[in-house]
Amino acid sequence: MPDLPTPQDAAEAALFSECWDAVLSYADLCTSGSTAATRLATEAFSLGMREARDAESAPARGAGRRPARLPRIPLLLTAVRNTAAAWENQGQGHQLDPQLRLWLNSEEAARYSGPPLQRPLALRGLRDLQEPDAALLWLAEVEALPLTVVARRLGLDPALVGEELTQVRGLFRDRSHRNHLDTPMDAQCRSYARLLDAVTRSPAADTPNDLSRHLARCVGCAEAAACLRLHGGGLPSALAGGVIGWGGLAYLERRRRAAEVRLGAGRPAPADREDGPPNPGAHKARVVRNGLLVAAVLVSVLALAVSMMPGAGTDNGAASPGDSADRQPVADPRSSVPSADEQSASPEPTATASPSGTSRASTGQNPGATPQGTTSSTAPGGPEPDPGTSEPAACRVKYDVVGEWPDGFQATVTVTTERALDSWRVAWAFRDGQQVGQMWDASFAQNGSRVTATAAAYNKTVTADGSLAFGFLASWRGKNSPAYDFTLNGQSCTKA
Repeated sequence: MPDLPTPQDAAEAALFSECWDAVLSYADLCTSGSTAATRLATEAFSLGMREARDAESAPARGAGRRPARLPRIPLLLTAVRNTAAAWENQGQGHQLDPQLRLWLNSEEAARYSGPPLQRPLALRGLRDLQEPDAALLWLAEVEALPLTVVARRLGLDPALVGEELTQVRGLFRDRSHRNHLDTPMDAQCRSYARLLDAVTRSPAADTPNDLSRHLARCVGCAEAAACLRLHGGGLPSALAGGVIGWGGLAYLERRRRAAEVRLGAGRPAPADREDGPPNPGAHKARVVRNGLLVAAVLVSVLALAVSMMPGAGTDNGAASPGDSADRQPVADPRSSVPSADEQSASPEPTATASPSGTSRASTGQNPGATPQGTTSSTAPGGPEPDPGTSEPAACRVKYDVVGEWPDGFQATVTVTTERALDSWRVAWAFRDGQQVGQMWDASFAQNGSRVTATAAAYNKTVTADGSLAFGFLASWRGKNSPAYDFTLNGQSCTKA
């Protein structure tokens, strides 16, 4: 395995750091394990940087002309795809994702290395831009970086970068339109070219029914529509899918989540967070202390409320209202307490949990030995059995349709769990016969209208009050109602 190239100066060292994160993210999608991902990323990074340096040192072909090339990050991602293809040809394909291997041996993959006029329109349009303009478009649309960060990376004026991005989008559309007209196409596609250009220019324009049916059947014209339509949020998907190829949409989703995490937008920071390096012991102590304080306060308030209720006894041997009311508040505060292995490292929870001991003793529960909630049923009809988790997981789910076209759509699912998870399984149902065709950051199985997504090897663990997310592509006909009846490890989730 080749070593990573040595940066030539401090500026290139910073560039290496930014690019490596993107390369490793895509290599992880392409491989079957972390070791293979690191090896693929290293080989591709060395290959891509060598190509970039050779292109930068090559003499100009003539006055005012430059060799067409991609900006640095998409160039390196292309190197990942090319290196994966080389692995497949050299008999190392067993280290790649099985779906990628199928794609590498398909006609679709051949487009990326075939005749220039047959290559994806987004790839041709991006290469036709000046490299600084192409870098601006890629960083803002695909890497999902804020314009202030993009301006700092590219040395642009933050006050003007938004206007420049608008102009670059227009340039990309013009290049894509010209390339679409230059592409060999049949008479029917040629007859729709001018109408397609007109419809995609205005966000208020309606797509005629005959054009809509044509776009549902013709891959080339649908690809052109995605590049020409700058409104509606489809440009990032068109760029990622057209330039990267296989896994482009999954890469796009990963980069968006990575940008949110880096910028602190994914989850609110705790109030006592400090700027220094994390202190796991201090954090654990704070979480335990805060959770126990909340539990003690809630138990005291509920105990007072129960004692003031008339006739708080039992009927027909059933649990009293005071019993069920006391059990529920104790379970809720513990959602912010660390997992069982963290609690075992600190003796405070066992010693301090005594305020609820009297009421819990009547139910036969031991908070120090048995996870709470295992004997109570909160979901109507009973939850699905879960072989990997003995605790129910309180959760909230957000279902977003990112994009939709005449016969398909792209959606993301984000689940926030109150409890720490060692593994997860998210299930839901469709109302209108939608069928999932591809999923990233999880594996899936569909039985009728019911879909089950299972954690990938690299994202099984979720912290308390943390989030898990994945995306998928699916088909639909007639109607595309939102998914419903979400569960996490068999426990029903509420909508966020």
